[in-house]
Amino acid sequence: MNDDFRNDGARRVGQVKEITSLANPIVKDIKALAQKKARDETKTFMAEGLKLVIDALDLGWTIRTLVYSKAAKGKPLVEKVAARTVASGGLVLEVSEKVMSAITRRDNPQMVAGIFDQRWKALKDVRPVGSETWVALDRVRDPGNLGTIIRTADAAGASGVMLVGDCTDPFSLETVRATMGSLFAVPLVRTSATDFLKWKGTCGARLVATHLAGSVDYRTIDYRNKPVILMMGNEQSGLPDDLAGAADALARIPQTGRADSLNLAVATGVMLFEVRRHLLTLDGSR
Repeated sequence: MNDDFRNDGARRVGQVKEITSLANPIVKDIKALAQKKARDETKTFMAEGLKLVIDALDLGWTIRTLVYSKAAKGKPLVEKVAARTVASGGLVLEVSEKVMSAITRRDNPQMVAGIFDQRWKALKDVRPVGSETWVALDRVRDPGNLGTIIRTADAAGASGVMLVGDCTDPFSLETVRATMGSLFAVPLVRTSATDFLKWKGTCGARLVATHLAGSVDYRTIDYRNKPVILMMGNEQSGLPDDLAGAADALARIPQTGRADSLNLAVATGVMLFEVRRHLLTLDGSR
């Protein structure tokens, strides 16, 4: 950051709006983002934590409002983020801890939160090439599962996550928390099952789906010669026949013991790291 920007930013940070009342209309609007209806109407969402906010800005996400508690006032990194927010046309709020707790719905809230524009990638713009891996989730319902899968997809080097059918909202507070910041690094697509099947027919990738009736041990499938779409089914009902029938391979994870199934996020992690195994090294290069 050059000195001119820093100086300008320091001057602009003086334009911070202080809020201590829970009745403030801005606070009410931010609290409303806990509801999907408000997120859909505003096409925004909230993420908590200074590091997450910095990562989001570095990755080019649009911040609408920066909120920080009085305890964070004067901290250099917070001042820099405030300057970046103002420079991009966003609003900066300094709030009491009471207001911060109400906004984040936590007793011991993070000192910083950001309100960002949602970001989606269009299915038609997804053209898997080379060794790319995409995760497709059919009607995933649990926010914690979805957040963990997005985080795992990031860790495994997947190119993105597709939400097929009626899925839980990736921008809910619970899901965003579970992604631990990976939400900002992993492209998201939403589509209907019908559109997904049409796209699958032309995308040139191999669709590998997990299924209880899967006849192939997931470790025996060749994941090397084409891009892979890894498809995982709904937590309760698994994959419907039309999606399972479109798969190029139906995989199954061998199990023993009394448990008759794996948690969806765990099963997705097991599959993802097998699909990507030939591409991953301990030094992080691919």
